[in-house]
Amino acid sequence: QVQLAESGGGLVQAGGSLTLSCAASEHTFSSYMMAWFRQAPGKEREFVAAISRSGNVRSYTDSAKGRFTISRDNAKKTVYLHMNSLKPEDTAVYYCAATIQAALGTPESGYNYWGQGTQVTVSS
Repeated sequence: QVQLAESGGGLVQAGGSLTLSCAASEHTFSSYMMAWFRQAPGKEREFVAAISRSGNVRSYTDSAKGRFTISRDNAKKTVYLHMNSLKPEDTAVYYCAATIQAALGTPESGYNYWGQGTQVTVSS
């Protein structure tokens, strides 16, 4: 059982930056592909970014490309989401997730473990 705990959310002005962190309890953290999802008020949860087990391969949703960077530190059992040039439409609860699957295109249903989420609010 992998436990995930997100942190780093908060209130930021449009154009600002935030870095989210997700710490995992599992000592075999490097065996899991990790991802970030988000859910805005009144909307379904959506994929934001994923990173391979080694950290060498990344995938992003179109709206995140060029602004967000996903990274991981397997020694610290932590995955990060660095967010720049934030927009009001980035306002959402951000969740990290882990899966034993290897394909970066793994759908949301394929993620086995989820954190509780951290709120990101971008003011205009």
